Amino acid sequence: MANTVSLRSLLTSLHSAVVELVVAPVGMDMAVESVALLDADDLRSPPGTSADLALLVGVTEADVMRWFDDVALRPVADRPRAVLTKVAASTALSHGARETGIALVAVHQQTRWDLLLSMMRGVLDQVRAQSPDDGLFGADTDLYELAQTVASLTKGMVSIEDERSHVLAYSASDDAADELRTLSILGREGPADYLRRLHERGVFDRLRRTDDVIDVPADPELVIRRRLAVGIRRMAGRSGAGGTTVSIGPTTLGTIWVQEGSAPLAADADAVLRGASAVAARLITRIANAPTNEALQIQRLLGARGGGVDVPSLASALSIPTTGSAAVVGFAACGEFEISSLAPAIRLHASAFRRDSLVTIIGERIYALFPGVASGTGIAAWTADAVGRIETRTSLALRAAVAAPIADLDGVAVARFEVDRVLDGTTGEVRVTTLEESRTSVLLGEILELIANHEQLRDPRIAALDRYDATNHSRMRESLETYLECFGDVRAGAERLHIHPNTLRYRIRRVEQILELDLTDSDARLLVEIQLRM
Repeated sequence: MANTVSLRSLLTSLHSAVVELVVAPVGMDMAVESVALLDADDLRSPPGTSADLALLVGVTEADVMRWFDDVALRPVADRPRAVLTKVAASTALSHGARETGIALVAVHQQTRWDLLLSMMRGVLDQVRAQSPDDGLFGADTDLYELAQTVASLTKGMVSIEDERSHVLAYSASDDAADELRTLSILGREGPADYLRRLHERGVFDRLRRTDDVIDVPADPELVIRRRLAVGIRRMAGRSGAGGTTVSIGPTTLGTIWVQEGSAPLAADADAVLRGASAVAARLITRIANAPTNEALQIQRLLGARGGGVDVPSLASALSIPTTGSAAVVGFAACGEFEISSLAPAIRLHASAFRRDSLVTIIGERIYALFPGVASGTGIAAWTADAVGRIETRTSLALRAAVAAPIADLDGVAVARFEVDRVLDGTTGEVRVTTLEESRTSVLLGEILELIANHEQLRDPRIAALDRYDATNHSRMRESLETYLECFGDVRAGAERLHIHPNTLRYRIRRVEQILELDLTDSDARLLVEIQLRM
């Protein structure tokens, strides 16, 4: 769409010091054309905003959860595409965002909302001012802007190169640019003689081994001026199976070079370059991870691009059967590591199992689509085998949810949503599960989460029972829980608690007095069991 900016490009322009994506249920490539500032009163006054992006100011987690519940009742077209909030560090909010299909973005606590709003509107205004032929916003543009910013702060001339010394972006040059810089920019890579000399001096080895800024002296013989250089590296230390930490070293993405001109470089140039290296690593990674056309088609088929899709046309374009049943498997990380690094391994395992399988990354999860699957048994067995093999080879732990069989390709988008519900509602204790196996725990978990996020659904009598225990140093709550777990069997409950049955009978009568209810009533027992689970 002309004169629009994607959420991905908008967040990239703000840098990680200000905002950080938490979850993007339908991906980050949706167009953003408008932004609005909302406070708690705005959230309580439906219908709220029609803006694509909402900045939620001065709100609590409970405010946002109630608002998500209201937004879920609106048509998809009337919901915001993304929300930014300072209370985003919550599993409940992440789940609520997925339920409503809204991207959730965390804002640094010290960020000024008025400044953030101004920055976002500035980006949108810049895009609107571009002609349709200007190209996609946020590709090389961000790296060029970074290069220009670093040049301004260091008083030098900057070039950003990839790991093969190919120039990705550069700042403006002046008359002090040496031949190396000129040839590098014109040829998109450095002269072979000079690169060989840098290798002989061990410059590239040092850039790969350290995050320090390296001072490269002038070379009068080659008429090369002094430079500072810093490696662009993405750290890859990760948490593996069982909570263990697996360090497989940093990934070198490239180098930032600053050539000294006619004036000395700024005294704090080293610090500027270290910060620029971190920003460049994020930008280069995002560009490298941009989805291919095939990946976009798979994501659309899985319902991650919004709006209706022509399933037969997409299936034809992907060279998969347009009729017949299918299966969807979702993979999530156990622990903190970048799950996208495991996509190639999952793709290989899936292709070995079925040549027509399709694998893609959506947000922080990997999804495999298997067309033409008549039974879920084989898919579940393959999933368990793939998870086990990947963990053995990488020490990185995965968990997975299987939806199979799905009647036809029209149902795969709904199946992916169900897979997400399972992954949201289960833990790494069970590595592979199916929708049917986990339905009870998932539904119960969602019911408990709904109650936890709505104060009016909590029964204050349970709190009274807790206060009684605290005041009297008693074990009434524990006795009640055990009694209910034993389905009202006093003897079994007393045996588990190591007390006399009459003692348990007395405690249950006292509990009924404290709670002011009759535990022989089935509705009362159901309510109490749900509240105790809180």
